[in-house]
Amino acid sequence: MSQPPLIVHLTYVLDFGGLETLIVETINRMPADRYRHAVVCLTKYTDFVKKITRPGVEVIALDKPPGLALSTHAHLFKALRRLRPAILHTYNLAAIEYAATAMLAGVPVRVHAEHGRDARDPEGRNPKHNLLRRLLVPVVDCYVPVSLDLQQWLRTVVKIPDAKNLLIDNGVDTARFASNAAAAAPAGSPDWRDCFVIGTVGRIQDVKDHATLVAAFAMLRDRLPALRDRLRLAIVGEGPLRPALAQQVAQAGLTDVVWLPGARNDIAAIMQGFDVFALSSIAEGTPVTLLEAMACELPVVSTRVGGIPDLVPEGVAGALVPARDAGALADALAVYARSPELAKRHGATARQRIEQRYSIDTMLAAYLGLYDALLGAKTKLNKVIEPCAE
Repeated sequence: MSQPPLIVHLTYVLDFGGLETLIVETINRMPADRYRHAVVCLTKYTDFVKKITRPGVEVIALDKPPGLALSTHAHLFKALRRLRPAILHTYNLAAIEYAATAMLAGVPVRVHAEHGRDARDPEGRNPKHNLLRRLLVPVVDCYVPVSLDLQQWLRTVVKIPDAKNLLIDNGVDTARFASNAAAAAPAGSPDWRDCFVIGTVGRIQDVKDHATLVAAFAMLRDRLPALRDRLRLAIVGEGPLRPALAQQVAQAGLTDVVWLPGARNDIAAIMQGFDVFALSSIAEGTPVTLLEAMACELPVVSTRVGGIPDLVPEGVAGALVPARDAGALADALAVYARSPELAKRHGATARQRIEQRYSIDTMLAAYLGLYDALLGAKTKLNKVIEPCAE
């Protein structure tokens, strides 16, 4: 019997993070009779790979060194010739150039997704990077932005034609991520009963700007002396800046009220212990952790960047503030700390918004439709086509 077509997901690294969570969710949940999957990591993969529960998924690490590393193209070419995928799905700037390698290796369909930008270019204005994206238009069958902001950026700044620019919103498992007031505290978590817990989840790196969140939390405790002893902050995640963040927490005298547990596998359970979700990023697409938090009926206090204004109705499901503004972030958090009932109302609205637009099933249906349309057209016509599926 012939096997379903193979999709190779090409990413820089497979580690704990929002993008990686989406890749794994797609692999685990997509119908097995429709597509098979493999993952190629330009650099490495970690224990996060254990989250892939679907059998038969090959994961390859190319161990790419820093810099241009032309040999990586050769290694990928060999891997693709062996795997013979029908589709290569690349993620973010680090992987896009390898769409050309896939074309040379005979991969019929090449899809590229833009999930966000990094701290070095938060507005996506780097001319060399955008030239690369534009030069690859003949090679990439469809560019997939995950937020309206990213779609508009691809259209107006990068100049990707609309026929190859298809918005697919990220999705979240609304059954797993849900409010549960009766849930027991996860193992190893602090006993913060009767506290007001501000929480965030994400890789601790420069684009997330956790330093501003810690500074805002310190301001919040000073501004709300009556609530000072009940205020807590949880920053869940691992990353290169975690040691520096821990040092900042210690120097501010906040060690007893700030929890830095590193990477965790029980995010849903941890979020159920939060009262508000905070995000201090300087650039984002549609953050998966934000979707998860909203599904858990948490109000959001976030920076007004990327696709977040389209996701979070301001004054209804949360509050938005300028990036890198600790004072504004502290003020917005204070509103919810003073009014738990408002937090509950906004959290309920957040959950409704996720159910209506950002479910994992809606996201998977969109990707299945895209894959089917592009592969079907290539199979029938045996030539490159440009339009995306709608």
